Amino acid sequence: MKTLTLLSALLLLAACTSKQQAPGAFASDQAFLNQHTNAITLSDGDAAVVVVPAYQGRVMTSTYDKKYGPTFGWINRPVIEKGFLSDEEKKGKLEEHIYIFGGEERFWLGPEGGQYALYFKPGDEFVFDDWKTPAVIDTEPFDLLKSTTSSATFGRQATLENYSGTVFEMGIKRTVKLLDRTVVERIIDAELSEGIRFVAYQTDNRLTNTGEQAWTPEGGLPSIWLLGMYNPSPATTIVIPFKEGAEEELGAKVNDTYFGKVPAEYLSVGEDVLFLKGDGTYRSKIGVNDKRSLGVAGSYDADGKVLTIVKYSVQPAPHGYVNSMWEFQEEPYSGDVINAYNDGPPAPGVAPMGPFYEIESSSPAAALAPGETMQHVQKTIHLHGTEEELNPLAQKVFGVTLGQIKEGV
Repeated sequence: MKTLTLLSALLLLAACTSKQQAPGAFASDQAFLNQHTNAITLSDGDAAVVVVPAYQGRVMTSTYDKKYGPTFGWINRPVIEKGFLSDEEKKGKLEEHIYIFGGEERFWLGPEGGQYALYFKPGDEFVFDDWKTPAVIDTEPFDLLKSTTSSATFGRQATLENYSGTVFEMGIKRTVKLLDRTVVERIIDAELSEGIRFVAYQTDNRLTNTGEQAWTPEGGLPSIWLLGMYNPSPATTIVIPFKEGAEEELGAKVNDTYFGKVPAEYLSVGEDVLFLKGDGTYRSKIGVNDKRSLGVAGSYDADGKVLTIVKYSVQPAPHGYVNSMWEFQEEPYSGDVINAYNDGPPAPGVAPMGPFYEIESSSPAAALAPGETMQHVQKTIHLHGTEEELNPLAQKVFGVTLGQIKEGV
């Protein structure tokens, strides 16, 4: 009986975590989003992405086949169906702190914690009960400024106060644009074989100081923070290559203590590459600093034969990267530029938020004079093909074979 129960549970897990492989899954998500919000579909041939102005111009999901293809973004249907709650209805619920709509790339602002936090009010404790996502990146819509069949531009004005009492007057502008084969081949510096199907898009994110005071390290600096939630599977592995070298010069290869040390069965770290499981069964987060970063991260789903590549702009960071740890920080500008997260139960017997896995990137800390703008560009590419077709691309982009990725953890 125990064997049958375990088998049933494993089958259920496989069914839940392989949603992205269901025929027509993207079309189903697209119809669901159209039913519950003003969703905009951008398309180029069979490739398509869905963006939602009400969710800050968020890319909710994408596919290489808009009629029959898989869906790559994790979407939290129960929260979307429930919609926005009144203040009274939110009491004692997760929505008091954040609406987790999902989506495979959302615009956020850092830092999350520390003395310059944007998610804690002055005088708060760095505990979950006091943590709250700013409304401008949670419940307030972005304005749709313009759109075409393959791109959409959004904008928003906002005023935020950090934990130290510094007030930021800011303008946000975000453009989502589909990328064609020629651009993708230039990004990865390799040709795509005719058998490979893909969807690729770029987001151009800009943060402007619209106030009269300069943003200084002494008062705290914000940053652009992009987070992507993807559907997990038992056969998905996250891969991040990094610069090889001594820790005295480049710092630690990985920060793997966000939620406690990540066990070896979920994280493997080599001399110049790391592998983290993206199966949605164990809550874990890692980060790589800017001295180690190569500007790229990704994942491989061995069952779906999908190679995902996330490339982000690498630029000078004279003031470092913001630190989001929930504590008073000795080094508030020693944060990571790239992060990866695998969802799972936060405690025994407690359901996970998703499950999903995430790939995140951040801009440098934005020390901006009045009228000055910081730009952070990220490109996301999903490639579907045979392992023979995808393997040389993995070697070109990540410096490892698909076999090494699959055996990584």
